[in-house]
Amino acid sequence: MRILATLACSIVLAAAPAFSQQLAATPPMGWNSWNHFAGHVTDEDVRSAADTLVNTGMRDAGYIYVNVDDTWQGQRDAQGVLHPNDRFPDMKALADYVHTKGLKFGIYSSPGAKTCGGYAGSLDHEAEDAKMYAAWGVDFLKYDLCSFQSNMNKAKADHPNDPNAARDLMIAAYKKMGDALKATGRPIVYSLCQYGVDQPWKWGPSVGAQMWRTTDDIDDSYGRMVTIGFSQAGLSKYAGPGHWNDPDMLEVGNGKMTEDEYKTHMSLWVLLAAPLLAGNDLSKMTDTDKSILMNKDAIAIDQDLLGKQGDRLYQSGDLDVWTKPLSGGRVAVGLFNRSWDNRDVSVNLADIGFKNGANLRDVWKQQDLGHRKGVFTDTIPKHGVTLLIVSK
Repeated sequence: MRILATLACSIVLAAAPAFSQQLAATPPMGWNSWNHFAGHVTDEDVRSAADTLVNTGMRDAGYIYVNVDDTWQGQRDAQGVLHPNDRFPDMKALADYVHTKGLKFGIYSSPGAKTCGGYAGSLDHEAEDAKMYAAWGVDFLKYDLCSFQSNMNKAKADHPNDPNAARDLMIAAYKKMGDALKATGRPIVYSLCQYGVDQPWKWGPSVGAQMWRTTDDIDDSYGRMVTIGFSQAGLSKYAGPGHWNDPDMLEVGNGKMTEDEYKTHMSLWVLLAAPLLAGNDLSKMTDTDKSILMNKDAIAIDQDLLGKQGDRLYQSGDLDVWTKPLSGGRVAVGLFNRSWDNRDVSVNLADIGFKNGANLRDVWKQQDLGHRKGVFTDTIPKHGVTLLIVSK
């Protein structure tokens, strides 16, 4: 867990298998165990998360994937079959339980011999692991580069005159698992976790992926979150139905940011049409956590069927304005204040296609602001945001 429309891109996207376009038609939403539980996650934790997604209304809001991250693996037997460790006594039974809740089940592996946590990866076992996932009822695979980087370093050393040796080896490894997943016949969302190495947004669809990490890992801090979020400027042309840029999971509810900072986090991610994978302890959510994660207007921006990723309109010092085209001629607008003081942030409605004015809705205040013309200005608290839906 580490680092980080051209014609070429259009060709790559066109090469993506048709069945992948039917997966992740909108950015996947759900929960992942890593950010809170890390290497201590258990079968009981995952079942509890599934229960809570239902009981809180998160499932009905769109959070349907329940994803077990690293450290579930045990040992391979003499036939090469990988068994879960004693914290996960029956993975098929766990997947079945998740499915009975109207949810989907996700799992984690690596193209390397080991995962980030030092557990068994899928190197040289791609086909049998994919078959095993399908037999368990897996709906989502996160595939983490980790130890495969040593293979890439060796390729680089063995082929000093080939600048693409490591890149080509990595792409081949990801394609091998992508092909294996496809061969199972089960629709499994394929998520590349390789920190943006060698621009996966340009080749991810060609290996069968529906989403790919564009950055190094997030953590529960404002500085790290905004560094990742605002670094996504310029990537919008690579996203769309069935293929999404992934700036990593959500930290909302983990407790180290303020309410305004978490609203900034959620606002950025929905404008980016990012996968929304909650990473908190769902059993300990506050009302504020729930109001941010389950804000219907914010989720609707992320899940809009037009499938467009947003991008930066302009930046002035610590002030940013981002926009995202929405279906029906609407536009989502984020006014961001990264400074340490309250600041006025403005957007000229004519600059986003509304020269005759528009109707504005404030997402976080959950208020209709009426019809406005010209320049809209709002006073935004430090590290805060105003998120708008603008319509004719």
